[in-house]
Amino acid sequence: MSNCSTSLAARSFGTVCSPQLTSSLTQMCSMLDTAAEQMMVHKDFQAAFETCDRGLESLANMEQEDSRCGDFKAGFCILGIQALAELNQWHGVFSWVLQQYEHQETIPAKIMQMCILLYSKVGEPASMQEAARVWLHCPSNSRVTGFRAVAELYLLHVLVPLGHRDEAVELIVGEVGSAAFTEEQRQTALDVVEEKEQHNQEPPLNPGISPNSEITAHPVSTRGSVTRKLEAMLRFLYRNVFVTGSGSFPLRRVFLAALLLYMLFFRLDPALPSSFMWISKLLQLLRQMWTATFAPYYQAVKD
Repeated sequence: MSNCSTSLAARSFGTVCSPQLTSSLTQMCSMLDTAAEQMMVHKDFQAAFETCDRGLESLANMEQEDSRCGDFKAGFCILGIQALAELNQWHGVFSWVLQQYEHQETIPAKIMQMCILLYSKVGEPASMQEAARVWLHCPSNSRVTGFRAVAELYLLHVLVPLGHRDEAVELIVGEVGSAAFTEEQRQTALDVVEEKEQHNQEPPLNPGISPNSEITAHPVSTRGSVTRKLEAMLRFLYRNVFVTGSGSFPLRRVFLAALLLYMLFFRLDPALPSSFMWISKLLQLLRQMWTATFAPYYQAVKD
């Protein structure tokens, strides 16, 4: 938005500040230069807006002695819009513009473009819907430079984001579309509207849940339940077989073989993250079994 408004303002300054001006218009040109300097050089947006406001008040009290008065007015409005946006006072931009032009149909095309882009950027495209519709359906505006740009911005940044498909199609195939676009451009615009409509009809995916989440959730929870039951069973066998000293080496070997068969039967993949907890608990239990089995021999060797 900043680059857009700066370039528009620069073109306006070049238009209104040459050729020879009367004294009153020379003063307006000086105020416009001051506002531009406050905006672009000093970044003093409040001062720039106040300068634009004073310039517009002076223009309103002047007789329209020169056709360039309209260019001065547009230049002040362009800088004023940018200043309000920088001050985060965007909600009052269009009402302030209407104070200067009174009627929506008389607003210059480049200012309509700026307002549509601004309200679209802040997520409030509906604020410009009625004003842009009235402006585009004004017969005199269809001949001004920038009419096609306003129609395109209204379509892409207001109607399409709001999901107003019928009004968008009517705009394209109706009088506004015929005056603004070529046949090829109208077809492209219709394709864009249809594509957006199809996209809106697709059911949204929850970004936090993958499509396979319901499928994978049940095996994971089942694996966790089996792990807890197996751990309880192992601890029970450990207490009743090894700690009591009633077990023998063949029995231990049978028990370990049963564990290996369990792993093969359930196809436990050690590379799967879901297997980490199971393997960790199994390793812990095996270490306890090893310690209980051979600790007496180590103790005897040390003694």
